[in-house]
Amino acid sequence: MGSKPFSTLFLGNTNSLYKTENYLDNPNAFHRLIGKLFYLTNTRPYLCFTVNLLSEFMKEPTNYHYQALQHVLRYGKSSPSEGLFFAANSDIQIKGFSDSDWATCPNTRRSTIGYCIFLGSSLV
Repeated sequence: MGSKPFSTLFLGNTNSLYKTENYLDNPNAFHRLIGKLFYLTNTRPYLCFTVNLLSEFMKEPTNYHYQALQHVLRYGKSSPSEGLFFAANSDIQIKGFSDSDWATCPNTRRSTIGYCIFLGSSLV
């Protein structure tokens, strides 16, 4: 609660996530925090990519992964009122947009896909 909020999400460079050193002795706190952040993505979809990327390390999280999760929480603290809003006079029309980036991950060469769905004028 007393931590300083961050104005940006940490994922500018994901190479340091793939280092295999300084594993957590007890990963239970990491697992619980990932679960809570997944629940938070229901109302804050802009966190989905970051939380999903960090959840790839559930088996053997490192201290860096845990610090990255704490950074995500501090980012969320900077904007507590942001979230989904559905206006009463909005048309109920569904629109979807997608984008993909082929072989983005430098280690696995996997592709990344992103999408957004609008219900009326609100991003779901």
